[in-house]
Amino acid sequence: MTPVIARTREELAAARAQVRGALAFVPTMGALHEGHRSLIRRARELGDAVAVSIFVNPLQFGPNEDLDRYPRTFDDDVAMCAAEGVDLVWAPTPEVMYPVTPEVRLSAGRMGTVVEGAARPGHFDGMLTVVMKLFHQVRPDAAVFGAKDAQQLALIRRMVADLDVPVRIEAAPTVREPDGLALSSRNRYLSDAERVTARYLSRALRAGVERAADGPAAVRSAAQAVLDEAAEADPPLHLDYLALVDPATFEEVGEAHAGEAVLAVAGKVGTTHLIDNMPLQFEPREN
Repeated sequence: MTPVIARTREELAAARAQVRGALAFVPTMGALHEGHRSLIRRARELGDAVAVSIFVNPLQFGPNEDLDRYPRTFDDDVAMCAAEGVDLVWAPTPEVMYPVTPEVRLSAGRMGTVVEGAARPGHFDGMLTVVMKLFHQVRPDAAVFGAKDAQQLALIRRMVADLDVPVRIEAAPTVREPDGLALSSRNRYLSDAERVTARYLSRALRAGVERAADGPAAVRSAAQAVLDEAAEADPPLHLDYLALVDPATFEEVGEAHAGEAVLAVAGKVGTTHLIDNMPLQFEPREN
């Protein structure tokens, strides 16, 4: 099945008018991989029709980030969408998405300034702004996001709740390479040697999660020990952060924390910024 490809707002409106039943939506920046395929398959379970957007959003890239070299593989992306039975692909240009530079933008608030937000100032404001625009344009009943971008997911959930956006938000689990590396469009930047170093991210997370029964301090210590090794690798991993946080607020959890948490890590290998996380559960501890 070949999806309808809409490139203008008029084409999108015409295609959306043909959708019958519930529409599930997967927003992407393209360069689709097996992780995106899993999102599309989850969307297929949620809706009678599936829409995918392909748009590299300039608002969420900082001045020294990789907007210009971000991979763009449109023909391959459409082929994957066709193979997965996607009904509609929304592929606007920046000029279509932003006819004028937007003066009114969403603010991610406090959560947008911590963890990944501290490493990439303004990133989450730009992300939320484009997601809200996409929701208005596509008008989905449900939208699917990857758990790999845990802070993004938490912020979108909060945006939907705070602003009464009538879209059901669903998460799909992180998909990993056989070596443990989380799938990302940016992985294609890595040389063979850089890829070996990048594996330390998931190794650190696994080491931390394995210590969950011993409490937050033990989790942080075990993960940091692996990251210390990564700093001595060739090439080295330059750590941006290691954070153990509440999954809803992204506030650091204390030693007495019980319940769900997310162990998140990010760093740069060569010129490539990579993120990863794993969920974990802390049981109540006796005093």
